[in-house]
Amino acid sequence: MHPILARRERLGIYVLAWLVIGFLLQLLLMTAGQAGWLETLGLVAPLCLIYAFVCLAAWYPVAATPIDRLDEVPRALLTHLAAAFLLSGLWTLLGAGWAYLQAQMRSNSGFYERFRAQGPVLFGVGVLLYLLSVVLHYALMAAEISRQAEKREDEARVLARDAELKALRAQVNPHFLFNSLNSISALTSVDPAKAREMCILLSEFLRTTLGLGEKTAIPLEEELSLIRSFLAVEKVRFGARLCVAESVEPECRPLLIPPLLLQPLVENAVAHGIGNLLEGGIIRLEARLAGDVLVILVANSFDPESERSRRNGLGLANVRKRLETRYGDSGSLRVRTVGEQFEVEIAVPAETEAI
Repeated sequence: MHPILARRERLGIYVLAWLVIGFLLQLLLMTAGQAGWLETLGLVAPLCLIYAFVCLAAWYPVAATPIDRLDEVPRALLTHLAAAFLLSGLWTLLGAGWAYLQAQMRSNSGFYERFRAQGPVLFGVGVLLYLLSVVLHYALMAAEISRQAEKREDEARVLARDAELKALRAQVNPHFLFNSLNSISALTSVDPAKAREMCILLSEFLRTTLGLGEKTAIPLEEELSLIRSFLAVEKVRFGARLCVAESVEPECRPLLIPPLLLQPLVENAVAHGIGNLLEGGIIRLEARLAGDVLVILVANSFDPESERSRRNGLGLANVRKRLETRYGDSGSLRVRTVGEQFEVEIAVPAETEAI
């Protein structure tokens, strides 16, 4: 579609420019031809209206002669110069004919003679205006090509980001599954009934996670429901040693986060925290709003003497990479120890619609 007609703001600027051109052309003809204001306006207004459409048509030869290489410049220049001289000549003849009709209607032959004297001026103005229109259309073409290139680059970036997010998500289930199978294996020899119960809970959890499909984001409440299912599996093994405390502000529950974002953190809390404590411990899940930022805390009891650093573990690395890929600088993950508590804090933009 025509780049000027396609956008209202461009069309508005184009019309405004022609109003200015018409005013200047009228001043030129009034001064050079010693004509009156009203009779010159009757001549200039229709001529400018016609030539404005003629200059819009310059887009089509511009589109037909793009300048991608230096050797294409002579051909394009010759094409547009020929069009400028031809169209400006026709415009000047049309102006002469219109001036003649006005002179006949007003019985003022002097008006036509004065216009004929200014014919070369009008012809030169026509050539200049057409060539300016050609330059404008080449500039608009370049801007459109640049915009399309940026759009393709953005689309490629989004596709790459989505592919990376899917790859990172694909790491989550196998990692959790291996740990769960190890837990079931440990239970089969000491408590087969609990091992069977754990298998049932595990199958329900996996069925729920498969139901996420291709979702890029889910409500926090849905993620917490998955966490509860996961902890139900682990509670079969740990029993009273595993306690959970949940504190989530109501306004946080519908906010969106990437699916299975918290599950690796809770899995780490069980495997590296509660699993190393004979007396067991507490896993805390907290969520609050800080302005337009959703802050989520996953904390667990741990033994400082037996705890190994988790800062570069698979679970934390996965979550950190997913946050960077999806949110860029808007998302963050902080890891700290406070006494015998290991804490992971996530901060992401508070979203109610998926991006």
